[in-house]
Amino acid sequence: MREQDLDVVDREIVEARGLFPGTERWTYMNVAFRGLLSTGVRAAVDAYVDGHMYGGWDKQQELAMIERTRESLARLINAENDEIAITKNVSEGLNAIAAALPWEPGDNVVFCPELEHPNNVYPWLNLERRIGVEVRTVEPEDGRLPSDKMAAAMDEHTRLVTVPTVSFSPGFITDLAPIGQACRELGTFFLVDAAQSVGVEHTDVEALDVDGLAVASQKGLLAFYGTGFLYCRRSWAERLQPAYLTRFGVALGADAHETAMDREKLEYASAARRFDLGNYNYLGAAASEASLRLIHQLGTKRIERYVRSLAHRLATGMLELGLPVAGGPPGPHIGHIVAVGISGGGRHYTADDPRMNDLYRCLTDNGVKLSIRRGVLRFSLHFYNNSDDVDRVLELTRRWLEPQ
Repeated sequence: MREQDLDVVDREIVEARGLFPGTERWTYMNVAFRGLLSTGVRAAVDAYVDGHMYGGWDKQQELAMIERTRESLARLINAENDEIAITKNVSEGLNAIAAALPWEPGDNVVFCPELEHPNNVYPWLNLERRIGVEVRTVEPEDGRLPSDKMAAAMDEHTRLVTVPTVSFSPGFITDLAPIGQACRELGTFFLVDAAQSVGVEHTDVEALDVDGLAVASQKGLLAFYGTGFLYCRRSWAERLQPAYLTRFGVALGADAHETAMDREKLEYASAARRFDLGNYNYLGAAASEASLRLIHQLGTKRIERYVRSLAHRLATGMLELGLPVAGGPPGPHIGHIVAVGISGGGRHYTADDPRMNDLYRCLTDNGVKLSIRRGVLRFSLHFYNNSDDVDRVLELTRRWLEPQ
């Protein structure tokens, strides 16, 4: 990071890069696939493994750690503790809501499959097959989710609307407000897939006016696969009956042992806790707790401001080099993901444009970590990136463009 940049960049965030040894090996712009681990996460994982190796593991201490992690995630997104369920991943959270809603004949669900990860498509197709829920799809416009058309597709029989907070590809930020307003007016459940946003983009579930939010910890939360979180607004959660139920989803009092059981009375745990399926991925939660501690220390508003400035710099540079940037000049639709190429012009891991495939090979051969998704090169950044990373990618691209 050049010294003159420190006037407009938070120095604490700049220095946090040193906690991520992976940045010494790679120019890592692939958080939309998986984030890097910090030294603090590694230390937490080592301590957990040592507890098992040397026989000092204590389950009550680990359950207390689960509650600290739940509280930390709740605080990150401005929710109450018991509005957070501990899940395995985003897919489990989405399916928990799909299975628990009180579907009735004639109900419909509205979504935009072209901008979704497949795991936020199949649950709704499955409902269509299993119980006849009407699936209403909306087409994207220039790679963007048309919020006004999503709202227009709804009616009094729309039970649920689901969107990504940031699209799987090309990675644009969704304008949630018009959809949320329509959901409030119709009493429709508003479910968002926040896989690509939480931890990088500032997230306030109250301000966003969403009813459910699913996230996993391996991307913006900078931890591992196998741990996720489901937010469900209390006023909705208390009306839902989970399709699967275990001891941790049942209310038996704070002092009741985990093996306690009351066969005469079945009372669900408060709010989203009823979706906990326990036992938990304690190792994954230990990693998440450590990572969340750092994210809280830096603050998501600061992280968002910093990372967006880097992403906009990258997008502008690519445009100046004459390359197509999805969405054109940077604006509020671009957060921490920059997509270069023609959106939709390819398959999952390749582009139809041979130049994009060649540029991808050039960058990866030179130690840049990125992805190809649906025809575009997807550069995705977090706070461990800096302007030197951006400049290096732009310089490699400039050299690639030079006549051979």
